[in-house]
Amino acid sequence: MHVRASIEPLGWENTFFGVNSAIVRMDVAAPLLTLEALQAWSRVQAKIPAANTDELDALQALGFSLVEGEVDFALPVSRVPIKTGVEIAQLSDIAALRQLAATAFAQSRFRSPWYAPDASARFYAQWIENAVRGTFDHQCLILRADDGTIRGYVSLRELSESEARIGLLAGRGAGSELMEAALGWAQARGKTTLRVATQMGNTAALKRYIQSGANVESTAYWLYR
Repeated sequence: MHVRASIEPLGWENTFFGVNSAIVRMDVAAPLLTLEALQAWSRVQAKIPAANTDELDALQALGFSLVEGEVDFALPVSRVPIKTGVEIAQLSDIAALRQLAATAFAQSRFRSPWYAPDASARFYAQWIENAVRGTFDHQCLILRADDGTIRGYVSLRELSESEARIGLLAGRGAGSELMEAALGWAQARGKTTLRVATQMGNTAALKRYIQSGANVESTAYWLYR
């Protein structure tokens, strides 16, 4: 099978990672995707719905490899008690949050051999810093231990008048509290749906989101060439 797709450069990622990469966007009005078009890039990504097996087969025939599966969830935002003890992260928390995020997401799709060994750590450290500063994600909430150290954090982004999305969530033993905090944040902003995505292989996160009332919205695969 052949596929039609456009190839779009990934400007921010290219600058951050120092690679010449692009992403494939499936489009029936686009030209046929060919090896010649792909060879202009050192890395090409594609995200394909898991049910689209024909497209998956066609991309693998063009040299793409499976990198990870992704599950996207949606949680209804009902009235929940506002979580107490949650703080909005401040600029003074960035250094600690960067260190925590750099080690929490080691099995991301930005891992080697596709990217440099330190790429994933740098990416998620920058993501959480951006959330504290209100760029990309809009806010970062934190939970502190008795000694003042950060024991959990969640970044959040408003998508529309009715929807918000969790960006990063991590904290050993704090998953339930962080989900309550995220739902309270969404509720306070009048949202009706809270979205979150995670890797298919992250069974702890899958269980946490389902236990918190999330429903599976979609599944997809990331492939690289």
